[in-house]
Amino acid sequence: MADFDRRTGHPIDNYQSALQSVEITFSTYIGSMVMLREFGAGLVELLGRKMTPLLFMVFKTLLKTGIDAWEPRFHVRQVLIGGDADDLRLGEARFMIEVDWRPRAHLTPPDFTVEGVRTFGLGFYDRGVSIKAAS
Repeated sequence: MADFDRRTGHPIDNYQSALQSVEITFSTYIGSMVMLREFGAGLVELLGRKMTPLLFMVFKTLLKTGIDAWEPRFHVRQVLIGGDADDLRLGEARFMIEVDWRPRAHLTPPDFTVEGVRTFGLGFYDRGVSIKAAS
């Protein structure tokens, strides 16, 4: 056990804890946490805008920056955009994020040993941010 699920209260492992941390980071508005005003990734501020190639580039950059800044157990390798044209017309975009998994990088002292490559999906929907572990 590494943490507790924020919705159910059940124990979760270290990888699920890191995914939950990423979900919290991406669903938090910058400036909304009282004692940590800089926390967040700036993604929710962009939701609802017209999807253009420039917006996708900004999303990819903010995804990588947000994970690298706030979740030391992950180091982003690449971000891929998924979904078909109909999903994008409806305003639903999905991203596949490939990361180096460093399970002890959050400890003191940090151990940045990579124990594998993991991929997880990230979706932005009208109901919020959703993360699914792919591997």
